Amino acid sequence: MASTQSSSAFSLSIFFIFIALFLYHFHFQSQPSSPNPSQTLPPNSTDHGTPSRRNYIVRFRHYKTAHHHRSYLESNLRSRGWHWIHRHNPAAKFPTDFALVSVEDSVEDGLIRQIEALPLVKDLHLDMSYTRGLLHKDRTHKGKGGAFVDGKKRPGKIFTSMSFTEEPYRDGDDEPPHCSFTRNSSVKLGRQLLMQRSQVTSMFGAEDLWAKGYTGAKVKMAIFDTGIRADHPHFRNIKERTNWTNEDTLNDNLGHGTFVAGVIAGVDAECLGFAPDTEIYAFRVFTDAQNSFSLLQVSYTSWFLDAFNYAIATNMDVLNLSIGGPDYLDLPFVEKIWEITANNIIMVSAIGNDGPLYGTLNNPADQSDVIGVGGIDYSDHIASFSSRGMSTWELPHGYGRVKPDIVAYGRDIMGSKISKGCKSLSGTSVASPVVAGVVCLLVSIIPASNRKDILNPASMKQALVEGAAKLSGPNMFEQGAGRVDLLESYGILKSYKPRASIFPNILDYTDCPYTWPFCRQPLYAGSMPVIFNATILNGMGVIGYVEGPPTWHPSDEVGNLLSIHFTHSEIIWPWTGYLALHMQIKEEGAQFSGIIEGNVTLTVSSPPAQGESPQTSICVLQLKLKVVPTPPRSKRILWDQFHSIKYPPGYIPRDSLDVRNDILDWHGDHLHTNFHIMFNMLRDADYYVETLGSPLTCFDARQYGTLLMVDLEDEYFPEEIEKLRDDVMYTGLGLAIFAEWYNVDTMVKMRFFDDNTRSWWTPVTGGSNIPALNDLLAPFGIAFGDKILNGDFSLLGEQSRYASGTNIVRFPRGGHVHSFPFLDSSESGATQNVLLNSETKPDSPILGFTEMGEGRVAVYGDSNCLDSSHMVTNCYWLLKKMLDFTSTDARDPVLFSNSVKLDISLYEDDNQLPSRRTDVNFSTYSAVVGKDLICRTDTRFEVWGTKGYSLQLQGRTKKLPGYPLIDLGRGLNSTLATSTRRNRIFNTRNKGDSVGNTYLGLFYGDEASYNHFIFLMFVVLDAPKLVGINWLVPAVVAATGFLLLCFWRIRQKRRRRRKGSGAGRLANLL
Repeated sequence: MASTQSSSAFSLSIFFIFIALFLYHFHFQSQPSSPNPSQTLPPNSTDHGTPSRRNYIVRFRHYKTAHHHRSYLESNLRSRGWHWIHRHNPAAKFPTDFALVSVEDSVEDGLIRQIEALPLVKDLHLDMSYTRGLLHKDRTHKGKGGAFVDGKKRPGKIFTSMSFTEEPYRDGDDEPPHCSFTRNSSVKLGRQLLMQRSQVTSMFGAEDLWAKGYTGAKVKMAIFDTGIRADHPHFRNIKERTNWTNEDTLNDNLGHGTFVAGVIAGVDAECLGFAPDTEIYAFRVFTDAQNSFSLLQVSYTSWFLDAFNYAIATNMDVLNLSIGGPDYLDLPFVEKIWEITANNIIMVSAIGNDGPLYGTLNNPADQSDVIGVGGIDYSDHIASFSSRGMSTWELPHGYGRVKPDIVAYGRDIMGSKISKGCKSLSGTSVASPVVAGVVCLLVSIIPASNRKDILNPASMKQALVEGAAKLSGPNMFEQGAGRVDLLESYGILKSYKPRASIFPNILDYTDCPYTWPFCRQPLYAGSMPVIFNATILNGMGVIGYVEGPPTWHPSDEVGNLLSIHFTHSEIIWPWTGYLALHMQIKEEGAQFSGIIEGNVTLTVSSPPAQGESPQTSICVLQLKLKVVPTPPRSKRILWDQFHSIKYPPGYIPRDSLDVRNDILDWHGDHLHTNFHIMFNMLRDADYYVETLGSPLTCFDARQYGTLLMVDLEDEYFPEEIEKLRDDVMYTGLGLAIFAEWYNVDTMVKMRFFDDNTRSWWTPVTGGSNIPALNDLLAPFGIAFGDKILNGDFSLLGEQSRYASGTNIVRFPRGGHVHSFPFLDSSESGATQNVLLNSETKPDSPILGFTEMGEGRVAVYGDSNCLDSSHMVTNCYWLLKKMLDFTSTDARDPVLFSNSVKLDISLYEDDNQLPSRRTDVNFSTYSAVVGKDLICRTDTRFEVWGTKGYSLQLQGRTKKLPGYPLIDLGRGLNSTLATSTRRNRIFNTRNKGDSVGNTYLGLFYGDEASYNHFIFLMFVVLDAPKLVGINWLVPAVVAATGFLLLCFWRIRQKRRRRRKGSGAGRLANLL
């Protein structure tokens, strides 16, 4: 018996030591692997037909003649394989700051490094190409004109649709119509009704200024478009026509440039322009290229750069650019826009025709130094086609700016045809010349002798936004300051004195819907900072500085409950900057309910001109904020913004693969852009939704009922994975996840060769980053697969569409999983579908609910039903049910019926899980890979610049020093029956099942055999964590095994001594 006990003790000791080594080994094996740093599929592939060269823009630090730049490169570059590209255009006679060179593929890498190392070279960029698509007259309006058709990219840089006609094309017209798809369009007026409508000029009172003698005289208007014919009868002052394309013509053969010019300066009685005496300078920057399918207008960045330089050299006053696209990271283009406005050229640009979607602002109209114009109809309703804000440059850490700046009539506007007569067009590229015409008229009221002293991009924008008429229905991300008001702006400019101001200059939580989304959710203590991003307009000079910190001046004592931290531009240039307010209610305001009012003041200075004194101006931003008591934890939701990646800079594909003409995910994936309808729904359901733009270590899980993670593409820091596990299991945080498709074969098939940038474009990831998400969910025994599922299903009486969603392949025993018969449209699934008929489609798990310690987890494999961009059917009803469960443990009887409860866990081997791509340099696009973990300015003030709570807030009740803890109690996210719940967690797999890829080995096993071991693990895991738990668990297990081994050895020695003494006694007896 003793021998048996000793043997058991020895075996138990060895078992514990083995388990310790096993856990230690698994810890390192299970860490998320960094993506292979190798580049994306080679830009110069040897595929058949791939060009062997591509063109680069070499930007220099100084303006010199082209001959000087060429000599500099030729004398300093040792490698061959490149040649200089001559640019034969009117800018050639002026100094330039860039060169265009063609580089052979075989020497590209080495040659680029040589060029970038040259001291006089600023940087090097591919010569991007802009494309405007016009649908052919024989094609129905089923898709938007743009860069993608049927999932394939047209030649050129990503570019959105231009203006379009809403009247039918008739034989005999001298030109085809400009067409583009318009959502919810209800315009049915024909030419006769349009002719009866008032001139757009009269809608703004232009006749009043004409009567005063202001007609746009001596104003140089640059129109960047498709050109104009020299002898057009609608124009009395065409000063110059220039061609910047590779086509040998100055004429407009498509009609768009002529139309734009007509709106600005036309003199025909049927389609009058605003400023008939304006001097027209027509810059032809788009080609007439066309084919049987579509009319394509193409323009290269290098063409624009030369044309912009020429506009600067010839001292243009106003520039209209009725174009735009989502790529605000084309630095040569963006920075040249800054240079244009820095040279006191007032730029007006269309905000885009991608409405009614939010987060669809086009560049350059989204730049703060440019007047971005949206469109309205004659009833002062925002046109359905007009793009909505906010800007997305600032995401994920910040918050977007208000754009458009103003709106103008952009539907059924009359303008000039190519050679004679008038026609009607709609679009923001029509609203843009309406404002450009207004600007030309306003410029002409200032005498030419001191015009440049008063007028600049900032002062003109001040006059427009301060004079605009705010519309009663739309919010500020739809209308900006409101409808342009020519006469009000005229009054402002007539008495204008150079000054600085803030736009918007009022944030009023009681002014709904204009201040949406701020007016939809009041402030309260303990929340993440609410960020309001305003624009500083400096009419005093092109450069300015913020003098001293901004100051909050509350109107009464209650205002001291508001704490504001400010971030702002260090240098205000050109003409504009930003002021961001990070607002929190202090701890002592946790029970306050009411209104806080006051002003924020900011002093701006500009360097003096020669012989003048410095200029200073005090800007005022009025605040009227609604505050409520801190909501209960179960009503607070935290939205993960940090792990979202968008275009630009990466090729992030659209979530629904059924959408063939808009394949990029470029709308921001923010609560207030393409998820704005979901945000409104959650507020209607009395949930309070906050945003986290920093890692998951940067929030206190005790304050939130649910962490909501939707359509995420980035990786996760190991500290985030560890903290989220602890937050759910020991802090009672709920976790709701909406995933998306991920299939490597499909991603590879989606790659394309862009013949303009001459490089391969390949998706950085799928609709979401499933391998990273699986790492995050591994501690809970949950994983998604690589199917791409499509189909209709019914649940809880709701008909829904599953649009390119993924499947669940791992889920713990005891959870509730819902499966439906869908077709798999992935590359591998399509082959299997051929062998199946519609009646034998296999069931795929897509929806799961499970308890995890003190928290709960709900997962769903498709986010398209929450995204308003290309939603087929919404699933807000399902989101509510998931939040009911994760936040309050409320269980719908259908969703939690025994028929969907897992008797055995779902499990798929590690080698069957989706894997990361090894041909993508993910660090280029990631905020995690190769980056430092740090809490940014979107988090609580107390953790700014730190690594967050994972290192500073350990255990379940510890408090960060100085952190205003609002104790909301255990509430509905926890239970007193902790031990019972913990035991249930481990009863989720059969004994014979294989082990997962992290500590989930603990979850899978025979509960009866390991009760003592499980108890020990929870004692260890539940202790206050003074050191990292990843090595603490194996260490404690090893120590336990070592102690048992020592105990066994002592027992063995005692037994030998007893045997020895017994043998001596026996000998004496004998």
